[in-house]
Amino acid sequence: MEWQPMEINPEMLNKVLSGLGVCGSWGFVDVLGLEDEGVSSVPSPSCALMLLFPLTQQHESFRQQQAGKVSGGTDLYFLKQTVVNSCGTVALLHAVANNPTHIEYDGDSALKKFLDETANMTPAQRATHLENNQVEADNVNFHFITFVNVKGQLYELDGRMEGPVNHGTTKDDSFIKDAARVCRGFVERAEGEVRFSAVALCHT
Repeated sequence: MEWQPMEINPEMLNKVLSGLGVCGSWGFVDVLGLEDEGVSSVPSPSCALMLLFPLTQQHESFRQQQAGKVSGGTDLYFLKQTVVNSCGTVALLHAVANNPTHIEYDGDSALKKFLDETANMTPAQRATHLENNQVEADNVNFHFITFVNVKGQLYELDGRMEGPVNHGTTKDDSFIKDAARVCRGFVERAEGEVRFSAVALCHT
């Protein structure tokens, strides 16, 4: 079963969040650029950055080199992407699940239920649980990843990898710039490819 594509459109992502029972004052906004001036328009505080980018040969080679840098961060919620086209959903789950102090849920939130049920599972078990739950999804030649700040560490979460990648220390007030700096590396490696976009999860 192929899932339907998920765009990187803040309005649509916020609708998905709301449909999954996320309430409160956090929502997605567009990140207008990955340079400091593009990032400076993002409302503060922000707690997650999602990047959408094309899967290129350069990216795949880089990922192979990076395989050894995966950390077993036990404080993190990480799940593997096993369903074709589900990386938007996986990225969204990574953004929300790793910000438990910010995100509030309705009493009967499907997302809260999913996170509670999978809290003590391995990344692979969580993936199986997601396969059995119909959630939104997204498109094939592009890929979503998420950056979060967990306990002062900047983590990159990509469901196609074996685990999270730690990019070093970060702070609440520098998180979005630190994450954008890592994202710029993706753009540079793509050598002229311009189809990149990003959204941030912010207190609105």
